[in-house]
Amino acid sequence: MEEVEEIDGFGIEDLPGVGPATAEKLKEAGFNSVEAVAVASPSELSNAADLGEATASKIIIAARQAADIGGFETGDVILERRRHVGKLTTGSKAFDELLGGGVETQAITELYGEFGSGKTQVAHQLAVNVQLARESGGLDGSCILIDTENTFRPERISQIAAGLDLDLDGVLRNIHVARAHNSNHQILLVEAASELSEQLKATERPVRLLIVDSLTAHFRAEYVGRGTLADRQQKLNKHLHDLMRFGTLNNAVVLVTNQVQSKPDAFFGDPTRPIGGHILGHTATFRLYLRKSKGGKRIARLVDSPNLAEGEAIFSVESEGIRD
Repeated sequence: MEEVEEIDGFGIEDLPGVGPATAEKLKEAGFNSVEAVAVASPSELSNAADLGEATASKIIIAARQAADIGGFETGDVILERRRHVGKLTTGSKAFDELLGGGVETQAITELYGEFGSGKTQVAHQLAVNVQLARESGGLDGSCILIDTENTFRPERISQIAAGLDLDLDGVLRNIHVARAHNSNHQILLVEAASELSEQLKATERPVRLLIVDSLTAHFRAEYVGRGTLADRQQKLNKHLHDLMRFGTLNNAVVLVTNQVQSKPDAFFGDPTRPIGGHILGHTATFRLYLRKSKGGKRIARLVDSPNLAEGEAIFSVESEGIRD
């Protein structure tokens, strides 16, 4: 059994109501640290370790006290903590400026647009850029990529790495790819990503980027018709919250790509709408709409952000990667 993470010598087994057998079950379910238990819901914990919800609640309360999570904080404390939030460069200065300096950690950034708009290209670029030193706009980390549409191409990584004068073998070793075969498998892979991030946490390359390309493809294919919409949205909501928790616990960028649909009754403006409805709209921290422009250029439009103004940036997709 891998060693679970402790806070000042206080581990999962020190929580009230958690013995060795329960700790083992929690570990197997992906609750590797006191922080992970602290941000779980009672139902999640009770299902994972065959506990009553009352017992699970007591364990979570104790974990929150131990991890100093869950109480009220003043704005200055939160501001100080946000100083640890990292920014990951896209490779384009205009694109970075649109995002306030780069793609933010501890947040979900959603890219949506038609096929060929550059979503997967940006994902490939970030998978390489995250490995750069912080002074070069990277996060000194590794990447986990959940591939739902068989779009990951090591050959493209090779071109981007060459454009940045990086060692290809080293770059590829720091990108961990899993192919999701359906929506249930996709959800389980986030748990597997949490386990992998725990293994890499103490190494030189902790996980600082989780990519899901694309977030909605399997959900769209499996849940057809209005009768299945409620089930689909409920599963998608839980999946998004698992991704958000991953980003928070690992101080990682979470990048998801999203498909679009055309709204046939829209007589004015752009009829393109992202899949996922309000659930995805409210949960994604930053929403970016990518579209093609003339001469191989792409336009990124910031549609939603908690603290940045709406705006647009023009970038190009070249053989060596994303550039201005």
